Amino acid sequence: MRPCHYDRVTEKSTLVLWDVDQTLVDYSGTGHDWYGRALAGALGLEIAHIPAFPGRTERSITVELLEAHGVDWTEEHVERMFAELISIATAARPQLPSLGRALPGAPQVLAALAGRAEVVQSLVTGNLVELADCKLAAFDLLPFVDLEIGGYGSVSTDRHDLVAAAKRAAEAKYGTVFAPRSIVVIGDTPHDVAAAHHHGAVGVAVATGRHSVEELVACGADVVLTDLSDTDAVVATLLRTTDNLTPGA
Repeated sequence: MRPCHYDRVTEKSTLVLWDVDQTLVDYSGTGHDWYGRALAGALGLEIAHIPAFPGRTERSITVELLEAHGVDWTEEHVERMFAELISIATAARPQLPSLGRALPGAPQVLAALAGRAEVVQSLVTGNLVELADCKLAAFDLLPFVDLEIGGYGSVSTDRHDLVAAAKRAAEAKYGTVFAPRSIVVIGDTPHDVAAAHHHGAVGVAVATGRHSVEELVACGADVVLTDLSDTDAVVATLLRTTDNLTPGA
């Protein structure tokens, strides 16, 4: 894992946790391709069922995929699938810049928040940490997030557990307690918002995936952004005193 520039010298008071796919980057189509190849490599099966990907964890998707293909899944099967996915993503590193894109404003917002001494940024993503590493590295986004304290898709089928894992890791590393409303979870699906609210955190939704602004407002997001393109406005929104936030604002 790559070292991160964050240190413990300045006390951290705000924990910003990003989703990856359709929030920071867009690799549309790679999920189907990678899972099909992983299923063939791990179990010699041809993919015949495509799970829904948005807002899901790799563990949840993998379990569904195995069950749909008649596999009496075990932890060994799950780990074999994970190993294949990691191998596929690692081999694809040179091609990833041409297979995807950083979403508008993502690099600038990450960089601006990384410049704030009180902020620590990491991920709450359904991706395995190794896949998140590959996807972000393709667009030089890794220096802005601390991968050591993220919540990743290997942890659980339930996205709520990923937020809890990230909070525990961040508090252990930085020697502080992040109050629920000092944690901002940002993603493109109602699952991201629900996971944030399950822990009393701020749920910020970005309408850069399959869900419209209206759908994200309806799911109760504290803030809904059309995208991340206005750096100053997005940063100001994310760092706003959360006591002043109202659902759908």
